[in-house]
Amino acid sequence: MINSEKIKLGISACLLGENVRYDGGHKLDKFIKETLGQYVEYVAVCPEVECGLGIPRESMHLEGETDAPRLITTRTKIDLTLRMVNWAQKRVRELEKEDLCGFIFKSDSPSSGMERVKIYNENKMPVKKGVGIFAGIFMDYFPVLPVEDEGRLHDPDLRENFIERIFAFRRWREYLKNTKGRESLLHFHTTHKLLILSHSTKHYQIMGKLVADQKKISLTELRGKYENLLLEALSLRATPKKHTNVLQHMMGYFKEQLSADEKSELLEIIGDYHKGFVPLIVPVTLIRHYARKYRQNYLTEQVYLNPHPTELKLRNHV
Repeated sequence: MINSEKIKLGISACLLGENVRYDGGHKLDKFIKETLGQYVEYVAVCPEVECGLGIPRESMHLEGETDAPRLITTRTKIDLTLRMVNWAQKRVRELEKEDLCGFIFKSDSPSSGMERVKIYNENKMPVKKGVGIFAGIFMDYFPVLPVEDEGRLHDPDLRENFIERIFAFRRWREYLKNTKGRESLLHFHTTHKLLILSHSTKHYQIMGKLVADQKKISLTELRGKYENLLLEALSLRATPKKHTNVLQHMMGYFKEQLSADEKSELLEIIGDYHKGFVPLIVPVTLIRHYARKYRQNYLTEQVYLNPHPTELKLRNHV
């Protein structure tokens, strides 16, 4: 299910080890560069440098109202807001041509933080309710694109979810590129059903109805609605309870083939996962084995069993 072609991701340049920070340093993230980088082609962006500020440079922060903060240098109090906004509005239009499948931002940055960035009020007290100037403009311009920051990617659940989303978005982009009509949407949806179900029963039902009734609306509207629902569904957290529901659903496909001992073992492993005793990779690996052994083609084609490269070991920790 995994395409060998690399996924294009935007990223804050300092996370790749580029010395572009205000102090001339970097914030290299080895997982992002060395591990995920095996599957990703990065498009590096440094808002401060690209809008014309030097290295090193005076530090800056956000000041003012939460919904319209200003970007201010910390010592000389120069307002760089308009300069950053003008550059960012131009840069996102350029990035549209890159066909990105997502973006990894630098956490806490007044230009690139995607959430909880400090905004200093009139009493010079920080409130963690801000969004970096560039990050906010980027997310407004690309509202469905998967985004995350490197700080949140240290959380195993958030990391697995983000990488799952970028691979799903790439598969969707490939579907759009390789088909002109409606004929293969049913196949795309069928292979992604259990992945969607592991995130949202509601979206699973809505998307199933949309595909079933697809001839009632234009192709453009159909694809737009499906894309929004797909990315919206996958952005919701896949909990152990939801995964357990999917695992039990898949087990039902083997009710005629599994021996009593095999059924007992699979139920026990699913139960152990639900209780947090073993990671998700354990029941998934066993079900993959049974799907091949008993030639359950519907299950072997399910993206849920292989949503991203096994080498990333993402399901070893969730």
